[in-house]
Amino acid sequence: MKYLVRAFVVFLALFLQTKITILGVPPNLTVILAFYAGIRYGETRGLVSGAFLGTLEDIVSRSIIGPNLLGKGVVGYSSAFLISGGIFRWTPLLGIVAISLLTLVDNCVVFLSRTLFDTMPAEPGAALYIAVMQSLLNAPAGLFIRPRHAE
Repeated sequence: MKYLVRAFVVFLALFLQTKITILGVPPNLTVILAFYAGIRYGETRGLVSGAFLGTLEDIVSRSIIGPNLLGKGVVGYSSAFLISGGIFRWTPLLGIVAISLLTLVDNCVVFLSRTLFDTMPAEPGAALYIAVMQSLLNAPAGLFIRPRHAE
């Protein structure tokens, strides 16, 4: 049953990313899911979950396979390594900062990968605007996503 719930959440995140825009910017909900997987389940499952989510997003976007796979994998692994006791002790403020920075990292990885191996997806100024807006939209999720060991 829990796998059906997870599949539904992933489907819903991918669906909402294509249908909703806030100030002309689509949300990046799959970063939140990769961040959650890394925080809750550790580095390996965070990396695998992030890569899986990224692959699905690449397939849905009808672009080359790889940019989102790499970006979400980095988010899943980094969130676990940085926050789950690896380097920093978790606090709600750290959760906000971490998810914001990892959303920026994901956007940079995707933009640079597509620019190098495909065509430039947007002008650099527009890409920066989208990256900053998506990280601001994802920031509140950092308050609610906690590692298992957090009090």
